[in-house]
Amino acid sequence: MEANSNSAVPLCTPYKLGRFELTHRIVFPALTRNRSQNNTPQPHVTEYYSQRATNGGLIISEAAAASDISKEYVDYPSLPPPLAQIKIVFMCPNLPGIWNEEQVEAWKPVVKGVHEKGGVFFCQIWHSGRLSVPTISALFFSIGVGWSTRFDGIEINASSGGYLIDEFMNDQVHGRTDEYDESIEDRCRLALEIVEAVANEIGADKIGIKLSPFDGKKDSNSEALATYMANELSKLGVLYLHVMEPREIANKSLLPIRKAFKGTLIASGGFGKSDGDKAIDENYADLISFGRMFLANPDLPKRFEVNAPLNKYNRSTFYTNDPIIGYTDYPSLEVAS
Repeated sequence: MEANSNSAVPLCTPYKLGRFELTHRIVFPALTRNRSQNNTPQPHVTEYYSQRATNGGLIISEAAAASDISKEYVDYPSLPPPLAQIKIVFMCPNLPGIWNEEQVEAWKPVVKGVHEKGGVFFCQIWHSGRLSVPTISALFFSIGVGWSTRFDGIEINASSGGYLIDEFMNDQVHGRTDEYDESIEDRCRLALEIVEAVANEIGADKIGIKLSPFDGKKDSNSEALATYMANELSKLGVLYLHVMEPREIANKSLLPIRKAFKGTLIASGGFGKSDGDKAIDENYADLISFGRMFLANPDLPKRFEVNAPLNKYNRSTFYTNDPIIGYTDYPSLEVAS
């Protein structure tokens, strides 16, 4: 569905995402925030997502670990910077999970808060792959339990070099010598098997998947890999494909994927309002996700609509454990005025 070229703000035009009627094209994506003590969402998490929910707006949760081992990072003392810094950030019990009943119950008020604002809420699920303990757990065994939280859908995290699914797909890092090795078809097999398994549980029309084929340690043929995945995901009827692209090639790298994928395409990669508007107006993507900008501006769609000034984000508070500072204390337009 193309944007109305007559609209002054293309990002604020409506869009039909499968069964969901979105009122704008601005997506709040999964962002690691480190505020779920004991891997369980707390009341401040409910407030955080509710603040950023809008009627007909799509929100994707912070990545929720699919099992009690998928959240862990192995302690490699010899890791050089910046990997050592990343390890320190994530080796903690404050990443959310969705593998047990306590966590499921804790997610319910979070989902309710978003739904009460009229928002559409997808849960991103991940496994940290080679950055975790060296085993392949049942990545999505928690789907049956987690679905009882009544999220509107699932986003499968197959992005970011090093996480399990991306590790299998990328020929520069996976190093396998079995049926998941060598050809693009073999390397994409696990990702597609997971998508199909989840689709059998909840339906492909409730599934999104996130890829970052051009980021990090790239595959030897990133475009071919991404295009193959886009074609295969189309065959499976996946609702949306969420693709991260490096800022230096933004508004260029997704063109082959756009042609190959028949569902909704969400673009991510350091977009601002002007280039986001351009991407929608030129049909480069259907929706645009804004991470740090949305983090610091809980009413970002409204600010874009009225061309209001934006709060600046504080990078030093991205991954702290404080339930308020840098989390729920960014002011809305009403508070700021």
